[in-house]
Amino acid sequence: MIRLGILCPRNVKQNRYIVNCSHMFRKCSGFGSPIDVADDHHGEFRLFTFEDYFMSVPPRVSNFSLLKNLNFSRSYCSQHNNVNSNLWTEEIEYLDESGKLIFSGKGIRSVEPGLDDHVMVGEMKKPFVNASAVAKIVEIVKRWKWGPEMETQLDRLQFVPNMTYITQALKVIGDNEASLSLFRWAMRQSWYSPSDECYSIIFDRLNQSRDFHGIQMLFDEMIHDAGKCGLASFSAYNRVIQHLAKAEKLEVSFCCFKKIQESGSKIDTQTYNSLITLFLTKGLPYKAFEIYENMEQAGCSLDGSTYELLIPSLAKSGRLDAALKLFHDMKEKNFQPSFLVFASLVDSMGKAGRLDTSMKVYMEMQGLGLRPSATMFVSLIESFVKAGKLETALRIWDEMKKAGFRPNYGLYTMIVESHAKSGKLEIAMSIFTDMEKAGFLPTPSTYSCLLEMHAASGQVDAAMKLYNSMTNAGLRPGLSTCTALLTLLANKKLVDVAAKILLEMKAMGYSVDVSASDVLMVYIKDGSVDLALRWLRFMGSSGIRTNNFIIRQLFESCMKNGLYESAKPLLETYVNSAAKVDLILYTSILAYLVRCQEEQNERHLMSILGATKHKAHTFMCGLFMGPEQRKQPVLSFVREFFQGIDYELEEGAARYFVNVLLNYLVLLGQINRARCVWKVAYENKLFPKAIVFDQHIAWSLDVRSLSVGAALIAVVHTLHRFRKRMLYYGVIPRRIKLVTGPTLKIVVAQMLSSVESPFEVSKVVLRAPGDSVMEWFKKPIVQQFLLNEIPSSADILMHKLNILFPSSAPEIRSLSPPKPLVTGKAT
Repeated sequence: MIRLGILCPRNVKQNRYIVNCSHMFRKCSGFGSPIDVADDHHGEFRLFTFEDYFMSVPPRVSNFSLLKNLNFSRSYCSQHNNVNSNLWTEEIEYLDESGKLIFSGKGIRSVEPGLDDHVMVGEMKKPFVNASAVAKIVEIVKRWKWGPEMETQLDRLQFVPNMTYITQALKVIGDNEASLSLFRWAMRQSWYSPSDECYSIIFDRLNQSRDFHGIQMLFDEMIHDAGKCGLASFSAYNRVIQHLAKAEKLEVSFCCFKKIQESGSKIDTQTYNSLITLFLTKGLPYKAFEIYENMEQAGCSLDGSTYELLIPSLAKSGRLDAALKLFHDMKEKNFQPSFLVFASLVDSMGKAGRLDTSMKVYMEMQGLGLRPSATMFVSLIESFVKAGKLETALRIWDEMKKAGFRPNYGLYTMIVESHAKSGKLEIAMSIFTDMEKAGFLPTPSTYSCLLEMHAASGQVDAAMKLYNSMTNAGLRPGLSTCTALLTLLANKKLVDVAAKILLEMKAMGYSVDVSASDVLMVYIKDGSVDLALRWLRFMGSSGIRTNNFIIRQLFESCMKNGLYESAKPLLETYVNSAAKVDLILYTSILAYLVRCQEEQNERHLMSILGATKHKAHTFMCGLFMGPEQRKQPVLSFVREFFQGIDYELEEGAARYFVNVLLNYLVLLGQINRARCVWKVAYENKLFPKAIVFDQHIAWSLDVRSLSVGAALIAVVHTLHRFRKRMLYYGVIPRRIKLVTGPTLKIVVAQMLSSVESPFEVSKVVLRAPGDSVMEWFKKPIVQQFLLNEIPSSADILMHKLNILFPSSAPEIRSLSPPKPLVTGKAT
């Protein structure tokens, strides 16, 4: 049964309270539960917290509750306008239900909540216990979580909170939203001051909930607060960057980093390392190195794990000097590099061609007792192979096998091919044999490399053995491999074997026309005309075609070797395949006719000339006809033919044709026709610098670029022109020169000596004074000589024909295609 406890007025000397002990446990069981005290005099009641009661009552009576009047209303503080609020109450007695005195003592003065930071126990000011204040804050926050109700309860606290209470409360509160709500409420209070520890706790809570947007917003507020109050939150700043970096928020973390730098705050080593790790993880080694440079300027140092990440990343990105510098710094700071660091440096230095540094790092790693991996061995061997240092590569190859590593397929292939390409075929074949014994099937490229190098060195047996081994293994040789083998067989003149390989190529689906033509060209260049003709017949029987250029080359080879019967079918094939015989080819056939001394061969050559179907042959036939059949004079006929030549494209060919044609006409004694040809050729400026008139000083004729027949005709025709000019016009030069060169000097001198010419013979020139020549021209024999036929025999005409004028010989036709300037327009 509850009895009413009466609180006497303050002017009453003694007050008594009746305590119901059975009720006190129900009312005071919770921490901070209110204890109500009624004041009849003032008509008000005020709230005592558990802490108030605990501090005002001895422990033996601390767990009781005062009886309450059912008709009161609560007031949490005394009236502000009460002038007696600071007076002390009189002696107060606490009685049990039987009226027995439990405790007596001075009453508690009313304290202004939110303003006073203490309570009065008797006459003593007693501060709030921190643990109790924090517990009260925690209780309110845990109950209300967030919102106006929670903030209202916090505003009604009977004590003035401070940042220490808030920080301790935040450590206890486990709910992230509730923690943030408490912190936001505290930020709006007048007693709030920025706390580094408080910010750190909130950032940790937001990180646990993965609320990175909230972290960013709170960070901006923290930067703003720091700007206003000048407080730098060292720990909180770094905590933000670390959380964002671990969450791989690249842009946000770097933005926060820049803001911290701009604010002038210090960044710790762990933050730098987390940023570097983030940039390296994202594949941005250059940005990571920029952070590292900022780190050095700030006087911070890398930790071991960051070294382990930064050095390999810099090495792989090509910044080898920077990686090497960090490598030395790492050792100076007594961090032992891991195998990953050594492996990255060895690999990157080797690939960059810095083989000495790579080997130095490799040896240093072995000195520390670290065992190279198979990947490192492969990297080293590959680097030395690419650098051409095969001996070192073989030494590392042996070390690799001694270490118990078995070379893989790719390594075998690389070693074999590198030695084969360098010409070390014995070593290559030895490793190739080991490769087969190890159970690896060589690739087509390995077979091809070995086969091609053996073919290039002329080893037919080894090349054929590799080819047979390759085909037996079910591998298809490449086109280049087959071509190399065919070329080898062609050079060795193994026609039958080459034909077999070519047919196998055709069966494999390769287009063999080009390869067959290449073999044919090998025989042509080698001068093996019989083998070339044999190969050409094989190509025809197998349905393999060649091109017109090679047909022409083979035709010219047959002409050169006197195989005129075999040459004519080739020419007919050439013409029937829509190819046109140019003037150079026709002239070369005519040159053979000039040299021919057997009647049977002359018939073959005339037949070949007719098979060309060239317009020059029509001209030749018309040239030897009579005026009645030709229906025009010789000079007009010749002019008509030469007017149809495109001199922009065929000037050289026309000059060659004139030289050979004049040889042929002089040989046949057709001097008049020869003079017409020379005259028209000179009119068309085929020999523009042959005749020079230097007024009265010197007249000259240059025949060094002419054939024998052309030179003789030119000398006679030009001297006739000089005679007419001197006799009819009375112009006499001081001297006349005939520039013959060393080859034509003898022929021209012999011809002029038969009519007692005044020309004196020097090394390369026949010269005479103009007066002497004038007297010589007046002789009747000279007039007869210049107007009629040349008084010389065929022996003089053909004197050293093959060497006196090489351009008239067919040997000038090389095996290379004719120049476009000459053959650009077919005639």
